[in-house]
Amino acid sequence: MKSPKKGIKWETLGFGFSDVNCHLRMTWKDGKWSKPKFVKEPWISMHIGAACLHYGQECFEGIKAFRQKNGKIAIFRPDENAKRMYRTAERTCMPPIPVKTFIECCKAIVKKNAEYVPPFGTGGSMYLRPLLIGTGPQIGVAPAKEYTFMIMVMPVGAYYKGGIKPVRAVIFDDWDRAAPHGMGDVKVGGNYAAGIFAHEKAKKEGWPVELYLDAKTHKFVEEFATSNFAGITKDGVYVTPDSCSVLPSVTNMSLRQCAKDLGIKVEVRPVPYTEIKKFQAVAALGTAVVITPVWEITRGREVIKVSDPNVVHPTLQKLYDRVQGIQYGLVKDTHKWCFEVK
Repeated sequence: MKSPKKGIKWETLGFGFSDVNCHLRMTWKDGKWSKPKFVKEPWISMHIGAACLHYGQECFEGIKAFRQKNGKIAIFRPDENAKRMYRTAERTCMPPIPVKTFIECCKAIVKKNAEYVPPFGTGGSMYLRPLLIGTGPQIGVAPAKEYTFMIMVMPVGAYYKGGIKPVRAVIFDDWDRAAPHGMGDVKVGGNYAAGIFAHEKAKKEGWPVELYLDAKTHKFVEEFATSNFAGITKDGVYVTPDSCSVLPSVTNMSLRQCAKDLGIKVEVRPVPYTEIKKFQAVAALGTAVVITPVWEITRGREVIKVSDPNVVHPTLQKLYDRVQGIQYGLVKDTHKWCFEVK
């Protein structure tokens, strides 16, 4: 496997697009997928009437590949992302990518760009963004007749330099992320578009993240704008919401299993908003950071101070270290989550 490319300042990488050797593309037409092709240019040419532009037929995933301590490169749980994209494709009437094909494509594109996987010890990784869109022209409301699957890759740095840091969050009762029995449980761009206005408002007013309550009653916690929610009770129980409007997070799934491995009790259940003040710790969970501790949550005039802004709760730190340890090959991968790129 190729060594990291020279001339890149790996320690200062952020989380954004950068040029690499190539990306991957496949086309679905006449009932079947083409063989994958590697494309250099990061541009897409499509019909002005493409279904993704008019009717939102699109979905995506977020995955990371790591250069481990032993020098090997491994992708973290691409099988689960494959299954989730398969479900999303079915929900949006798009042709699913077979799980095996999805994994093979992820391995192939990482191998083609191996020198862009950051060195072990820098906190960096390679970010993969699989994308499935309806590219066939469709003027009436109906599924397209042609689709394009792509995987974009790029090296990214540690989201928080020097370790995870607690942040503040806000709840806006004027906006919801997803309707009950809507599209909240699948990874479509529309769910993120629904939150952009609130996200920009939150940032301008000093809150890095927003937390959403259930759209029907605004009495139960659902998830943060781009991340799942978890709380740690006074008894040390890991609690995360059970809702049909929440995206099933691969990170949350991994953390729950790690918690069980460490002897920590896990509860997946409805979480009343009023319970937030009873938690000893709260966190946002996602691919980019794994865990982002949330020390304070504001809703209107109510401000709930969950924890110390300068201290990461030991349970959150333990779980973060466990997942990162598996990803970087420092902790034994007993569940076979890391898919080696050979």
